[in-house]
Amino acid sequence: MENLPFPENQAMRIYSTLWNADDWATQGGRVKTDWSYAPFTASYRNFNADACVWSNGASSCNSNDPSTGWSSKPWVWQRLDDGKRGQMKWVQDNYMIYDYCKDNKRFSQGLAPECTRAK
Repeated sequence: MENLPFPENQAMRIYSTLWNADDWATQGGRVKTDWSYAPFTASYRNFNADACVWSNGASSCNSNDPSTGWSSKPWVWQRLDDGKRGQMKWVQDNYMIYDYCKDNKRFSQGLAPECTRAK
């Protein structure tokens, strides 16, 4: 995806879920759930994010100080070239189990806005 604005005023958070092995999450039942591993749990330890801080209506990303402002972060300006996009597509084709942007059955009311962006 190109030319998408950087989400500079959105909060960052970690969200995870443990799915219940419905058809949508198991490639229509092709990926079998091994219930002998239940209960399924997830946890995070020592998670650090290189992120902007939103406080009192202002973002640290808007700082004019080049050592602390978001413009000093190299990841803000990185873009995928054709080779990296090809690598990303290969990983998606070979490892991605579920893509909500292709799940018209589950999201019959309409897909998320980012799903309609040119890829």
